[in-house]
Amino acid sequence: MRHLLALCFALAALPAMAQTVIEDFAPPAGEWRFFTDQVMGGVSTGEATIVQGERTALRLTGEVSTENRGGFIQARRDLPEGLPEGTEALVITVRGDGQRYFLHLRTSGTILPWQYYQAAFDTTGDWQELRVPLSAFTPSGGLLRDAVRPGAVRSIALVAYGRDHTAAVDLARIAVE
Repeated sequence: MRHLLALCFALAALPAMAQTVIEDFAPPAGEWRFFTDQVMGGVSTGEATIVQGERTALRLTGEVSTENRGGFIQARRDLPEGLPEGTEALVITVRGDGQRYFLHLRTSGTILPWQYYQAAFDTTGDWQELRVPLSAFTPSGGLLRDAVRPGAVRSIALVAYGRDHTAAVDLARIAVE
């Protein structure tokens, strides 16, 4: 029992993993592009805006429709330098409407428009900090590597995806650790 207590105290004393902020939406925020499944004939609609309030955040809202083989809205930011080598996880600060949303990563190996790596996260009405390990990102198809290499990442996107629903999610910060 003493050894277990000693281990617990030792772990509690470890410093938190260092984080590098990728985006916190403070001026000048990175350039985020909004687009929908309309690029491939879908009918989803929405918008991505920077909102001021309790926190400055990217707000993604809209109507996601799977009609016409569609089913997404997204806001994407390019990361031409990739993620820092050694990155193990993305740490995001989000709030939403209680639904599931996604982060998509595109890499130097995602050549076709429909290729990406995806990780899901669930929202609540309160701000929460979520750690999304790179190992949680799964490839969209069999032609991609199984794992994301940090230096190969070329963009990150906040995405409402895959089912008919009204989307409303705020993203206030993205960091890596």
